[in-house]
Amino acid sequence: MTYFESVNKIQFEGAASKNPFAFKHYNPEEVVGGKTMEEQLRFSIAYWHTFTADGSDPFGAGTMQRPWNKYSEMDLAKARVEASFELYEKLGAPFFAFHDRDIAPEGSTLKETNENLDVIISMIQDYMKTSNVKLLWNTANMFTNPRFVHGAATSSNADVFAYAAAQVKKGLETAKLLGSENYVFWGGREGYDTLLNTDLKLELDNLARFLQMAVDYAKEIGYDGQFLIEPKPKEPTTHQYDTDAATTLSFLRQYGLDSHFKLNLEANHATLAGHTFEHELRTARINGMLGSVDANQGDPLLGWDTDEFPTDLYSTTLAMYEILQNGGLGRGGLNFDAKVRRASFEADDLFLSHIAGMDAFAVGLKTAQRLIEDKVFENAIADRYSSYASGIGLDIVEGRADFRSLEKYALENSKIQNRSGRQEALKAVLNQYLIGN
Repeated sequence: MTYFESVNKIQFEGAASKNPFAFKHYNPEEVVGGKTMEEQLRFSIAYWHTFTADGSDPFGAGTMQRPWNKYSEMDLAKARVEASFELYEKLGAPFFAFHDRDIAPEGSTLKETNENLDVIISMIQDYMKTSNVKLLWNTANMFTNPRFVHGAATSSNADVFAYAAAQVKKGLETAKLLGSENYVFWGGREGYDTLLNTDLKLELDNLARFLQMAVDYAKEIGYDGQFLIEPKPKEPTTHQYDTDAATTLSFLRQYGLDSHFKLNLEANHATLAGHTFEHELRTARINGMLGSVDANQGDPLLGWDTDEFPTDLYSTTLAMYEILQNGGLGRGGLNFDAKVRRASFEADDLFLSHIAGMDAFAVGLKTAQRLIEDKVFENAIADRYSSYASGIGLDIVEGRADFRSLEKYALENSKIQNRSGRQEALKAVLNQYLIGN
């Protein structure tokens, strides 16, 4: 069955094209930085926003008009799989990602739920045999069902902890079966609303125990995908334990888990944490922990996770700068954790939105590569910190200085002369590179 009859395979037509159903900048075969765009960008489609979201919000019912809406329960789940692979292949997206509860409905028991999953996983397996599309990552939805009202691995109820463990066990088995490149730990409700009723140490200890169990089980079954943790501040809890990249890195190191995990970073989560996306990416990169990216953007005027499609060229350029400096994303990718706006309710909008995002990151990739080749920022940074390349600065960097030698130097150095950081000039140069792309 065809679900998107009016849409053909999306082709690259170049910047002069007026065809809305064509790539203007994303050419999967174009080589940038020694790899094709497809290899550099590793685009992935998010199952939840693309195939299960209905456009509802706290103020109104769903608006999305989808060809599969006429079905229900398992028939609906099967129709979504069929539609998903049609969209992946027409977009030329090499990867997809899902939560377990995106692809199959929950049953009345865990056993029934797993049986539903088995049916759909087998169906996905069959589609993957005749498709080039791969699974970038899967994860467990441990936040929607009321059982997770107090969290999952950090729940005050040990029965919930046990249920969550069983759910992730199934998720890891699914990851191995489908050849998932990564497995994501997304702690939707792993946090607290008030310390008045929270045993903070027990919850953090339990979270670490849970993650170690996952590491152990993955080894037991021979699953060798990369483990990822996705930081997010607040929403829905007042305080999420994985607030941002730095907090998550600190947690992993505290519990000796840092050798088993990298970070899956989302642009909109950076906004909610009060950071720029590039800040989060660089924090992970300089610590060797940048694993994958959820490609979207938020609205800085709104205080929640809007998950908009990424179209901000400054953001995509600076993100790709960090990713290229990282040597790429390895087994990770750019997963479009983004949803069409509630008013963009026609099925064709699913293609138009992804085209916009893919083109935006293609521009970002090409611009970032040129910036790196010309060493625009590297030269500016090297010049700004040149005082550490010789003399007393080099003594500091190489560990030869101490307070006594630094005091002696300061007493003898009667004049300190700072230099301009040239922030505005560098932004103007960035503009030049973007305009010239």
